[in-house]
Amino acid sequence: MMKLYFYTLLFVFIPGIVFAEDGSQLWLRYQSLPENQAKALSTVITSVACDEPSDNLAFGELQVAWRQLTGTELPVTRSVQEHSLVIGTKNSKLIQPFGLSKELQLLGNEGFIIRTMKHQGKDCLVLASEGETGVLYAVFNLLRTIQTVLPFPSSMNVKEKPAYKIRVLNHWDNPDGTIERGYAGYSLWKWKDLPGKLSPRYKEYARANASIGINGTVLNNVNASPEILSAAYLQKVKALAAVFRPYGIRVYLSVNFSSPAALGGLPTSDPLNKDVRRWWFAKAKEIYSLIPDFGGFLVKANSEGLPGPQDFGRTHADGANMLADALKPYHGIVMWRAFVYKSGMDDRAGQAYKEFLPLDGKFRSNVILQVKNGPIDFQPREPISALFGAMKHTPIMPEFQITQEYLGESNHLVFLAPLYKECLDSDTYCSGKGSTVAKVTDGTLFPNPNTAIAGVANIGEDTNWCGHHFAQANWYAFGRLAWNHELTSDQIADEWIKLTFNDKKEFVKPVKEMMLESREAAVNYMMPLGLHHLFAWGHHYGPEPWCAVEGARPDWLPSYYHKADSLGIGFNRTLSGSNSASQYNSPLREEYNDLSSCPEQLILWFHHVPWSYKMHNGLTLWEELCYTYDKGVQQVREFQKTWDRMEPYVDAQRFKEVQSRLKIQSKDAIWWKDACLLYFQTFSRQPIPFDIERPVNELDDLKKIKLNLQHHN
Repeated sequence: MMKLYFYTLLFVFIPGIVFAEDGSQLWLRYQSLPENQAKALSTVITSVACDEPSDNLAFGELQVAWRQLTGTELPVTRSVQEHSLVIGTKNSKLIQPFGLSKELQLLGNEGFIIRTMKHQGKDCLVLASEGETGVLYAVFNLLRTIQTVLPFPSSMNVKEKPAYKIRVLNHWDNPDGTIERGYAGYSLWKWKDLPGKLSPRYKEYARANASIGINGTVLNNVNASPEILSAAYLQKVKALAAVFRPYGIRVYLSVNFSSPAALGGLPTSDPLNKDVRRWWFAKAKEIYSLIPDFGGFLVKANSEGLPGPQDFGRTHADGANMLADALKPYHGIVMWRAFVYKSGMDDRAGQAYKEFLPLDGKFRSNVILQVKNGPIDFQPREPISALFGAMKHTPIMPEFQITQEYLGESNHLVFLAPLYKECLDSDTYCSGKGSTVAKVTDGTLFPNPNTAIAGVANIGEDTNWCGHHFAQANWYAFGRLAWNHELTSDQIADEWIKLTFNDKKEFVKPVKEMMLESREAAVNYMMPLGLHHLFAWGHHYGPEPWCAVEGARPDWLPSYYHKADSLGIGFNRTLSGSNSASQYNSPLREEYNDLSSCPEQLILWFHHVPWSYKMHNGLTLWEELCYTYDKGVQQVREFQKTWDRMEPYVDAQRFKEVQSRLKIQSKDAIWWKDACLLYFQTFSRQPIPFDIERPVNELDDLKKIKLNLQHHN
């Protein structure tokens, strides 16, 4: 088997010359500052004062970046000098004279202060935290400011702490190296090589996560193999944990609920069985003896055929609480996924609510329900899950998808910060107006010992980590919003562009506009107006609204969701239909139930709407559907034009690679438009408006397309 080796390449910036880049450095490129910027920076920071610099990870990161940014070395001192950068924890002898102890205590081990202060009449810049990880976060914050805020401020006063205590990536990686819904090559984790051989990319992965405040990683697929809990694999997990620990990252594992039987040889995995409980308690003790800072378990149970407590007549609470009890002595947590649905129910969108609401308040304090942003499955647009506004006595954590399972995989440029923000800023009305998903889950409205947020990772062994260069922005955006959900999509895109490419306004402005428009464009050319799950069978890459597979469950097929007929299209979830709209709090339930008040971007999610229904702009539903699909196609073509104009500002390698993906996206947008409009036209029997682009495909030809994308998984 051919071995692949990865190298971190360092490129030196020479004005007027753009060198090739492969994307391997992500947003940690530290490109040389222009002479005037470097000079201005050197007047504010002339040296660094630090305890034991040789053992200080934060100092090491600062010094490496400083060399690359300025071409100089920061002199190190053991005392505060004029214009010193003073870094350390609150216990540092250098930090103590500044009187920050009480402030830092309130910010915790991960929070930090960056403040311009005076010491014995000397101006200096102080980076301080209660813990070492907080100091590292402060250094990354400063380095981000140096590269994105121009001119560098002569005075700073920053005080931050994370919005969520646990900010975790979920890796759907399998022991054989494949990744479920992975589109950037095979897994980073080389299980066969571990624990003896450590890839240098493990450290780079940890650095990248620390730079945006991610502090946890679930190493394996939620469709978990019991093997991950074997003694041999725990030694491998221990080796990864040792690499990640200095960067403030804890490891977690997805566990298979049948592990006591499958791995331990017990005749049952019933959570109320004494031997089963004893097995889990012993397994927890074994794990923590190897990994004292192990984070806990992620569990997918009684969902899509996976085993769970319901197999034994028990509830989700019974299963989660058994695991929570085993982890509690070690301060571990259980993240119990609420992604459940059964065949034969009238509306998959309402099933999780029906299953979990009766259990509200019955979970242990170290259990968190992990709830997908929408009630179906990471669709391009969904309303928020009703569980966010229903579970008032149970900690809940949002789960977002960073990997683009339903958004063109690694071929489409779709910036997901607007999607994350749309969910986090949505009002649940669970405690009156202003009860946003963010406030429900971050401890603002319902104080909990643990608050958390998760993102399904898009990371693989591809040189640029994520397959598409712009897909890196979604990893970045998740981390930044997990740290501070009040950031705007504009702010995040602006940072990422400047860090990943350059800060030239001629480049930043148009590229940012493209990114901010890209998610809405994808909705437009895929599934506008509340349409959902029109994807092809299995791989979810392209359109197949006509999909019919013999013997398949109805809720695995697009017709279950779009319900197109001669009268209209859309899923009736109102009082006269499945009544899932009633799961939302007032005034949302009334708004969604009424066709005239339902937001048009969700109208087909909640209503079966006549083809001739008049939209707010005077167009019929059919006409609006046609114009919206066409708009999506035109938006992607504008992305192509925008990117082509950026060639002078981007290295040739990344320019051509992004350009190539945009060509694919443009073709796919036409594919989506033609497939959906030609198919739905067989029901509406109305003409496609003559002032939009004609279909270039025949419906019969589109129905013959069968992609084999197994190599992605």
